[in-house]
Amino acid sequence: MKSYALLFLRVSTGLLLVLWGFIKVGAPESAIGVSETYYGGILSAEGLQMGLGIAEILLGLAVVLGLFRKVIYPVQAIVLGLGTAAIWKYLLDPLGLYLLTEETRNPLFFPSLCVFAATLVMIAFREDDRLSLDGVIKR
Repeated sequence: MKSYALLFLRVSTGLLLVLWGFIKVGAPESAIGVSETYYGGILSAEGLQMGLGIAEILLGLAVVLGLFRKVIYPVQAIVLGLGTAAIWKYLLDPLGLYLLTEETRNPLFFPSLCVFAATLVMIAFREDDRLSLDGVIKR
């Protein structure tokens, strides 16, 4: 059962990265809007979107397949951790009671914390993920 749970975490978190990567590639204006709103515009250059998107798609596919997990999982944790840190106000006040207002609150951001936690679980139980491509190659 543990292997199937880890497979589910791996596929779901990896596909999330693939989805975000495709948004950067296919709708760079949306990615720029997110960067402007939540990251202080650090990643807003239109020329960055294609490269970041392709890198995120490749990272997500490696996660889904369970390939190079020793390196890929920490990279995933950094990407998702930075994304989670950028929306800290939404995590501490999802209902807009003290940090946000009724207009700016967004409880739909709260699952970002769960996705980051799932990545940490994947790192902690990496050796128990017997259904990964790395695991198959190792045997």
